Amino acid sequence: MPNNNRKVFYTFVSRTKIYLIIIAVLLILIDILNPKLIIPSILAYLIILGYTYFANQKRKSEISEQLQDLTLTVDSAAKSSLINSPFPLVILETDGNIIWRSVKFTTEFANIDINNYLNDLIVKIKNEIENRENKKDKSIIRQEKIGNRDYKIIGEFVKRKNNRKKHNEYMIILYFVDNTENIKLKDECQNSKTCVAIITVDNYDETMKKVDSDKKIQMVAEIEKCIYEWTNPTKGILIKSDTERDTYIYVFEQRYLKQIKEDKFSLLDTIKEIQANGKMQQLTLSIAVSSEGDTDKEKYESALETMNIVLGRGGDQAAIRTNGQYYFFGGRVEEVEKRTKIKARVVAHALEDLIKEAKNVIIMGHTNPDIDCLGAALGIYRITKSLEKDAYIVLNAEGLTLKNFIDDINQIEEYKNVLINKETALDKISNETLLIIVDTHKKTYIEEPKLLEKTNKIVIIDHHRRSANYIEKSMLTFQEVYASSAAELVTELIQYVRTKAELTTMEAESLYAGIMMDTKNFTFKTGVRTFEAAAYLRKCGVDIIRVKKWVQSDLESFNKIAQIVKDAEIIKGSIGISVYDSKDKNAGLMCAKAADELLTISDITASFVIAKQGDKVTISGRSIGDINVQVILEKLGGGGHITLAGAQLENTTVEEVKKQLIEKIDEYYAENI
Repeated sequence: MPNNNRKVFYTFVSRTKIYLIIIAVLLILIDILNPKLIIPSILAYLIILGYTYFANQKRKSEISEQLQDLTLTVDSAAKSSLINSPFPLVILETDGNIIWRSVKFTTEFANIDINNYLNDLIVKIKNEIENRENKKDKSIIRQEKIGNRDYKIIGEFVKRKNNRKKHNEYMIILYFVDNTENIKLKDECQNSKTCVAIITVDNYDETMKKVDSDKKIQMVAEIEKCIYEWTNPTKGILIKSDTERDTYIYVFEQRYLKQIKEDKFSLLDTIKEIQANGKMQQLTLSIAVSSEGDTDKEKYESALETMNIVLGRGGDQAAIRTNGQYYFFGGRVEEVEKRTKIKARVVAHALEDLIKEAKNVIIMGHTNPDIDCLGAALGIYRITKSLEKDAYIVLNAEGLTLKNFIDDINQIEEYKNVLINKETALDKISNETLLIIVDTHKKTYIEEPKLLEKTNKIVIIDHHRRSANYIEKSMLTFQEVYASSAAELVTELIQYVRTKAELTTMEAESLYAGIMMDTKNFTFKTGVRTFEAAAYLRKCGVDIIRVKKWVQSDLESFNKIAQIVKDAEIIKGSIGISVYDSKDKNAGLMCAKAADELLTISDITASFVIAKQGDKVTISGRSIGDINVQVILEKLGGGGHITLAGAQLENTTVEEVKKQLIEKIDEYYAENI
C-alpha cells in the first residue's frame, strides 16, 4: 500500500487496536473467574483476530480504491494534497458512519460533539438533494455554524465500487472551510451602510398657533431636544430641513436599525409629553426609515415614499422599509383633521381633466360594497355624466347590506345599464378607459383586480389609512384619512369641479347615507368638513326617512345581532370577541353591526366579530379609540382606521382565525400597552 493510503488507514487501525485490547482484558478476567473457559476464550479471541484482520484489509482496500477513484487523473502530489488537506476533511457513509477523517478535522473539532452534528447534517443534505429538480446533482454547498465558527461545507456524494450494502451505496466527502472572518467582514460591510430617515412633526403649524409668541422658541427647542436625545445613541447625523420647519433628515448606520426596532420608536411617546402654556400639546410625529437603495439619494427617495404611506395612515407612527417589506410602529392616537379645501379643489380639477381625456369611465369599489362605497360611486358617475362621458359602476354583490337601496335604484331607468358585472366591465375597458376606484386602495380588496391590468389610467379616492398593499400605478390619488367616508370626499369633489354637476335626489341620498353609515349617525370620526358635506347634500333634497329605511335592520337580523352580542367573550378585561357561525350571505353585515353594538356596552373599549362568508373568513373590528383595531387587523392582512377596521382571510377556519386574532391582540398589548 502506498504511504498515503497508510495515513488514510491510520485512524481506523488505531481505533481497532484499542477494541482488541479491551476484549483481551475482558476475556482474561472471565478466565480468572472460570478457568474452564480458557481454551474457549483463546479460540474466540483467535476468531476475533482473524475477522478483524479480514475486515481491516477490506476497509483498507475500499479506502485505497476510493482515493484512487477520486484522484484518477492527478499525480501523487495531488493525492498527497488531498490527504494532507489544510481544510478539515471527512469521508462518511450515508448512515453517518465515519470512514476516515483528516488530522485537521480531528484537531479542529476536538472539543465538539461532531458525530451528532454530522448525523443531523446528513439528514439535511439528503432532504436538500431529494427536493432538487435535478436529482442527479449530488454536489453539496452549505453554510453551517459549528460551535462559535461559521463553515462553508463543500462536498459530493460518490458512488462506491463493488459495494454489497445497498443502503451504503454512496459515500459523502465533505470539506469544511472556515468562513467566519468572511461573514464578519460581510456583516460589518452591511452594518456600515447607511439608513435614511425622515422625521416630521404632524401638527406643527396647528400647535404653534395655540402657543403664546414668547413660548414658541422654547417649544421648538423642546421638540428638537427630544429628537436629538433619541438620535444620539446611534451616533447618526440629524439635519433640520431648510425649507420645512417641521421636518428633519436623520442618517445613521444600519447596525443600529435593530436597536431602533427594539426601542419601538419611543420618540413617538416622548414628544407627546411636551408642554406649553401649562398643558400638554399632544404633538405627534411621523417617522419614515429606509435602508433600500444603492446610494443615499435612492434611500432618501425610498424614505419619502415610506413617509407618504405613514401620512396616508394618519401619522403618529413610524414605518421602516427594508428588504421590500414595511414594518409599522405606533399609530395609537386618533387622526386630527387638518386637510384643506385647496387640495380638494386641485384634485377636482385634475379629475375633471382626466375624465375629459378618457374614452369612457369605469367606477369600481371594494368587494362586498357598502352604502358608502356605492354612494361614492354614484357621485363620481354624476361628475362623469355632467362631462358627457359614458360611465359604468362595477357591482357584483346584492346582499342585505344594499338590498333596500338596490331595490330603489333598480326602479330608476337611468341606472339600468349603469350597474354592470365583472365580465361586462372587462369587455368595456380599454387603454383609453379611466378606472376610478372608490373606498379602497388595496389591490386585494377591489371587485375585479384584472381591471388594473387593462388600463394605466387609474384614479383612487379613499379615506382609509394607507396599507403596504396599495395600488401603485395610479395617476391621481385623493386619499384623506381625516375624512369620515369616501362619500364625504366625493361630495367635496362635486362642489369643486368646474363643470357643474347636478346631483339627482337618489345620488344625494346615497352620498348622505354613506356619510351617515360610516360615522354611525354622525357620532364617530366627524369633523367640520363632514357636517359641511352633509349640509350641502341636504340642500340637494335628501329625504332623511328614506335614507333611514336603507340602513334599517329587520327583526330577524336584529335577533341575530343580539345573539352574537350575547355570545361575546371578553379578553384583556375590555375587548369583546364573538363568532357568528351561521351560514349567511350577509355575514359581513351581521359582523359589522354586532361589532358596533358591542361598543355600546360599558367597559368594552374594542370589539371583534368573526364569521364565515363564502370561502373567506371575515373580521369586523371596532374601537372607541383607546385601542387601534387597524394595527391589530393589519397583522392579519386587513386594514382601516384606528376605530374601525376589517380583514378577510382565505383557506382557513373561523376557529383558527379566532386563535390568530387573540395572538395578534397579545402582540399588540406587548408592543403598545
